[in-house]
Amino acid sequence: MSTYEHDDIFEAAIRILLEEDRCITVSFSPGGVSIRFPTTRKLAEYLDIPHYYVLPRFGAMEHDGLIRRAERVGISTTAAGTVRLLAVMAERYRERAEEVLGREVFSALQARAGAGPER
Repeated sequence: MSTYEHDDIFEAAIRILLEEDRCITVSFSPGGVSIRFPTTRKLAEYLDIPHYYVLPRFGAMEHDGLIRRAERVGISTTAAGTVRLLAVMAERYRERAEEVLGREVFSALQARAGAGPER
């Protein structure tokens, strides 16, 4: 699958983070920036599909190097996944992202992740 084939999952995750949770958990490491994803159950509920339909999609996203799953820790983006998530966020939800994070923080996050602010 291409990165763009996962955009529906990224978009659902963004909407949950920005509109429902109004909170984004970001981690910084020498390997890059990662953003914590909503749980598979929360995504399934949001998408109004059975939980077992989301699991293979996450497997594909993990295989494509966009997310990583850790037992008892959760799901977070990889460096490549962060770039894609921030790109979708900038394209479709910039105003909301800047409202939740602040314009400066959103721009700094994009720059640090290598996504660069897109105006």
